[in-house]
Amino acid sequence: MRPLRALKRRKLSVAKGRKGGSRLRIIGGEWRSRQLPFVEVPGLRPTPDRVRETLFNWLQGDIVNARCLDLFAGSGAIAFEALSRRAAEVVLVEKHARAAQQLRDNLQLLEGQGESRAKVVNLDAMKYLQQSPEPFDLIFLDPPYRKGFLPLVLDQITDQGLLTDRGLIYLEHESEESFDWLDWNLEIKKQSKAGQVSGFLLEPGTT
Repeated sequence: MRPLRALKRRKLSVAKGRKGGSRLRIIGGEWRSRQLPFVEVPGLRPTPDRVRETLFNWLQGDIVNARCLDLFAGSGAIAFEALSRRAAEVVLVEKHARAAQQLRDNLQLLEGQGESRAKVVNLDAMKYLQQSPEPFDLIFLDPPYRKGFLPLVLDQITDQGLLTDRGLIYLEHESEESFDWLDWNLEIKKQSKAGQVSGFLLEPGTT
């Protein structure tokens, strides 16, 4: 019988490349099955394949031609998936310089020398929001856990009107946390749980 630990390793969405680096896999769309390296930095955790598959099944009627923001881009797993599935534009915000450069390198690998549909911003997430960018159709939020970022980010998004009228927010947080989304006039459209992480797809409320 194969050891349980070995079985768990096989289920991870990131794999060690031939040279020992960590890699992620795009699971659908134009770049399906492409593998990309990512920088291992503290707190960076690519969204697992199973979670991304569920998310983009939820978004299949909303992703095409959408303007998207991946605010804590990290490995870029969600942003690359959105681009692969024909999002019109994706802004990737990542404050770690090495991780941001790897995102740029991966975009070049995927898009070649053509016109890019994505922009990497090497900046702190809160500072980026304070610049009052144009509203987005989809906003992805996976902030570092246990730092208290999520309410602050939602405050900024709400106060500055950074979500379009029919826009959606997908966010993840540790399962022991609990929020009243109505505080930001948001309602749950879909939700899921994977291990110790809860995921929510939120839409603007009716009020």
